Amino acid sequence: MTLNRLGERAAMLWTFTVLLFCIRLSLGMTSIGQLPKPIFWIQAETYPLTGCNVNILCHGWLQDLVFMLFKEGYAEPVDYQIPTGTVAIFSIANMTPESEGVYICRTHIQMLPTLWSEPSNPLKLIVAGLYPKPTLTAYPGPIMAPGESLNLRCQAPIYGMTFALIRLEDLKKSFYRKRPIKNEAYFFFRALKIHDAGHYLCFYYDESYRGSLLSDILKIWVTDTFPKTWLLAQPSPVVQMGQNVSLWCRGPVDGVGLALYKKGEDKPLQLLDTTSIDDESFFLNNVTYSDAGIYSCHYLLSWKTSIRMTSHNTVELVVVDKPPKPSLSAWPSTMFKLRKAITLQHRVPHPVLEFSLEWEERATFQKFLVDGDFIISNAEGKGTETYSCSYRIEAHPNIWSDRSEPLKLMGPAGFLTWNYILNEAIRLSLIMQLVALLLVVLWIRWKCRRLRIREAWLLGTAQGVTMLFIVTALLCCGLCNGVLTEETEIIMPTPKPELWAETNFPLAPWKNLTLWCRSPSGSTKEFVLLKDGTGWIATRPASEQVRAAFPLGALTQSHTGSYHCHSWEEMAVSEPSEALELVGTDILPKPVISASPPIRGQKLQIRCKGWLAGMEFVLYKEGVQEPVQQLHAVGREAFFTIQRMEDKDEGNYSCRTHTEKRPFKWSEPSDPMELVIKEMYPKPFFKTWASPVVTPGARVTFNCSTPQQHMSFILYKDGSEIASSDRSWASPGASAAHFLIISVGTGDGGNYSCRYYDFAIWSEPSDPVELVVTEFYPKPTLLAHPGPVVLPGKNVTLRCQGAFQGMRFALLQEGTQVPLQFQSTSGNSADFLLHTVRAEDSGNYSCVYYETTMSNRGSHLSKPIMIWVTDTFPKPWLFAEPSSVVPMGQNVTLWCQGPVHGVGYILHKERETTSVQLWGSTSNDGAFPITNISGANIGRYSCCYHPDWTSPIKIQPSNTLELIVTGLLPKPSLLAQPGPIVAPGENMTFQCQGELPDSTFVLLKEGTQQPLEQQSPSGYRADFWMPAVRGDDSGVYSCVYYLDSAPFAASNHSDFLEIWVTDKPPKPSLSAWPSTMFKLGKDITLQCRGPLPGVEFVLEHDGEEAPQQFSEDGDFVINNVEGKGIGNYSCSYRLQAYPDIWSEPSDALELVGAAGPAAQECTVGNIVRSSLIVVVVVALGVVLAIEWKKWPRLRTRDSETDGRDQTIALEECNQEGEPATNTSSPSSVSQGTSVELPVPV
Repeated sequence: MTLNRLGERAAMLWTFTVLLFCIRLSLGMTSIGQLPKPIFWIQAETYPLTGCNVNILCHGWLQDLVFMLFKEGYAEPVDYQIPTGTVAIFSIANMTPESEGVYICRTHIQMLPTLWSEPSNPLKLIVAGLYPKPTLTAYPGPIMAPGESLNLRCQAPIYGMTFALIRLEDLKKSFYRKRPIKNEAYFFFRALKIHDAGHYLCFYYDESYRGSLLSDILKIWVTDTFPKTWLLAQPSPVVQMGQNVSLWCRGPVDGVGLALYKKGEDKPLQLLDTTSIDDESFFLNNVTYSDAGIYSCHYLLSWKTSIRMTSHNTVELVVVDKPPKPSLSAWPSTMFKLRKAITLQHRVPHPVLEFSLEWEERATFQKFLVDGDFIISNAEGKGTETYSCSYRIEAHPNIWSDRSEPLKLMGPAGFLTWNYILNEAIRLSLIMQLVALLLVVLWIRWKCRRLRIREAWLLGTAQGVTMLFIVTALLCCGLCNGVLTEETEIIMPTPKPELWAETNFPLAPWKNLTLWCRSPSGSTKEFVLLKDGTGWIATRPASEQVRAAFPLGALTQSHTGSYHCHSWEEMAVSEPSEALELVGTDILPKPVISASPPIRGQKLQIRCKGWLAGMEFVLYKEGVQEPVQQLHAVGREAFFTIQRMEDKDEGNYSCRTHTEKRPFKWSEPSDPMELVIKEMYPKPFFKTWASPVVTPGARVTFNCSTPQQHMSFILYKDGSEIASSDRSWASPGASAAHFLIISVGTGDGGNYSCRYYDFAIWSEPSDPVELVVTEFYPKPTLLAHPGPVVLPGKNVTLRCQGAFQGMRFALLQEGTQVPLQFQSTSGNSADFLLHTVRAEDSGNYSCVYYETTMSNRGSHLSKPIMIWVTDTFPKPWLFAEPSSVVPMGQNVTLWCQGPVHGVGYILHKERETTSVQLWGSTSNDGAFPITNISGANIGRYSCCYHPDWTSPIKIQPSNTLELIVTGLLPKPSLLAQPGPIVAPGENMTFQCQGELPDSTFVLLKEGTQQPLEQQSPSGYRADFWMPAVRGDDSGVYSCVYYLDSAPFAASNHSDFLEIWVTDKPPKPSLSAWPSTMFKLGKDITLQCRGPLPGVEFVLEHDGEEAPQQFSEDGDFVINNVEGKGIGNYSCSYRLQAYPDIWSEPSDALELVGAAGPAAQECTVGNIVRSSLIVVVVVALGVVLAIEWKKWPRLRTRDSETDGRDQTIALEECNQEGEPATNTSSPSSVSQGTSVELPVPV
């Protein structure tokens, strides 16, 4: 089990510690040299058994020293070395008992043999495995409280040995030696401390330092509270009559018995002692209805200890003929809406293999799902009917449960609903009115070509009336749609502040009292304190902690009264704080009592809020002389609990506070609170659509729903009503309300809940939702214990470390909306236990902490930590930056990176017994820099994770990286066949030609960190074939080579070769010198430049069919004789080796300007045209001025002849002939002189 795996891991730890069965002793040497003493340690692949290899490392402080290895009892050194660096490695191959003993190391300068260093600290080398392993036991037991005493007994089968005790968590400080008492030794801890907890083992050895095998690991717990146990039912907590069930008890403590309890029974049902603890299972055979109930398991101790027992999780065992029926609900409601689907949610309080959804109107309609959420659409009205569901469990896959209560979905069939028809009719009528209005206007304009002022006024009035009707219809349409709006915007008030008192006289607080006011809003500017009956007292500016102090000093009769405070922001004043009442000069302030509505059969918490810290609280009930409960405060308040509310618990309650020490000083009793159990509706379903942990400015929507019809809803924050939603009679079925906070502020956090009601009956309060607004406090750190990689079925603890004490912590997992766990603590950290993790528990976790007294102001989210549930570490990746092919003397960084963070890395080099470098778990980048690279750094490298905790998880090495150093051999040449320009899909060959035989050639590409390919041909050249090249293969290539006899010591880079994979060579660039403007008598040089050498350029001029000029250097001289040089130019090029392949033309370049008479002629033409434009504009202005002066006279004449001309105007509107045709009407003849003539414009 766990102990064996810890033993295996413990053996690996010996590799990296000085105390690998090595005890530092004093040999009494007095010969002190003039050089500093070296550092001396041991490195081995495992603990030193017979036949194993051990390396003894000696580190000096200068280069080119002579290292001497001495052994106790020998005058001459047993070995010496002259290494090139500062470290000498003395290897002891094939360990034998003769290798045991005490060793030291000394150094001296090679040229001065008399100048010696001080001797190193001695190392005692013990060969293990020659004797049988001992047994290690703890008395009185392995779990003890801090301050208690403990004896660890190490017992061996051989007498007269020396015993040693090791603590794996701190090997350097925990190596204890004891002389034996017969065949055993006792290691005594007089007063245990927390840091004494850990994994212990022991061994023994004789006078010749021949040691035994290691004992089994014994874990010692030092804690004041027992770790929590977990109980699981296998195969399921729902058991069929006559079946067997196994209750598995899990906990982090090993070697301790377990007891199984059933609720309602005092004695344990079954016991598991330490001999049978490996199974950790309680069996119930042939279960009956009497076995149903709530079970829990506890640790069974055989010794006395002061450790407190914590609460344990429970498992409810259900014994049925059939599994109990599930619950079925609809979200967001049972009423379909246009183009919206409904989710049917099936819920069961235990694991389920599969859910089945049935449609009662169709026997063949059935769906199967694992999570129980069925999405129902209403296409063509097929979704509106009655549904029910059932399920089956994994233990009995052939037995289906009873069906749930039926649930009917109602709503429109497709799109033909009354609301839809009404809206479409309104839209269609508006469109028809607008079209009709437009046609009427056009008809009047066409028939009446000369409208007078009265007709224009009538037409404008008609247009205004029509537009008024349209606006009214639009408003009505908006009101109709407003009834269907479901979201109620929450107008959040300025959060009310908190008021409390502080004193420096705990036994007599009234001698010096200070009132403090604090606001959860960060924008508070100042505070004001008020007293009932006297009004305003004082104003204080807000400090950095958004609080202010109001000193009262020694209380007098003038101070008695009720106090409250406000916080002021720039544009708002907060609600008043809770009132603090001072009732006398020698009596404590009156507390405030409150509680949620009592519910029969459920737990009720009664909150008593005091005003001073460190007080004791007492709860009283009217009619009972003795106090009901007494508690010590947590902060300035206490919570009294009634475990199960019954009729006998109804009545009037009050609370008082008193000082902690005698003689007690009491407060006045609080105002009484009456508890009455009323009949209530079931509590609603309450949640947020997104995560309740939000950043400032986020949008939050609360959803409160119930299957009851026509209900009104109330939203509460911290017990106070803040918003409501009236009932809707328009839609039958379940009721729901959505409360919206458009932009969350710092003070909007808190505990939200909702209730619903009809005319007289209220519901129970919903489960609270803790809304946490982050980014107020510094972010915490999240660490995993024992590490971020854990085996399936094991436990992992996530510790969230905050910056302040007394906070509440929440653990979040990426991909889940609701926090996984909450925890309140008096310290500044919280431990979240992930019990019996599985593969689906892998993911990114983060945490946040927040204060519960001030609107749940929270911290920034911690940096996420990835938890891996696997039996093998994922493979890391090793790469070099900027490249694994590095010139001599340059710097390179080897990066070992993988998906697991919080784990160290170790870098290995091939054919070297020691690790190159080591990163601890505090570093996540895994960078191994190598500066001023030389031939000693070449070779093959690999890396792997290096966890700093005991773990049996397998570790995989990374890929192998070959580090090549260039600049040691002559450079090769690189050619491309058929050429540097290749069409996509064709084949290509790189030819790298070196100067030495028996070489390995390496092909490189600029921008890539690894070589593309390596070859070891028999001759001087390597051909690298690239089939079916693509556009990604374009780039700059080079090659190097190194001798097979000296691998990775490579030549200089070849000349760089740029390759283009394209149908056409890339287009060139075209520029003009000195500018694109011609000057009189001056020429312009066009410069065409391309990216490839060995090309021929051609220049083309728009309007000319044949190319104008050819050039090998790309320079073209252009003159402007007779203006022929003006125009657009472009150029292209072709390879001289491939004359049939032309590049794309360059971007066009325009040359402008003039030379001689042409320019003068153009200028004269422009002047003439500009003059004509000015004349036309002036003439048009004169005409407009004349017509403007005539306008008042025309209006006067129009008003004088208005009555006479109306008849003529109407007759003209009715005529269908030409406007110039004369009428034969007498009236028209007689009135002909009064007809207006058109006014020319």
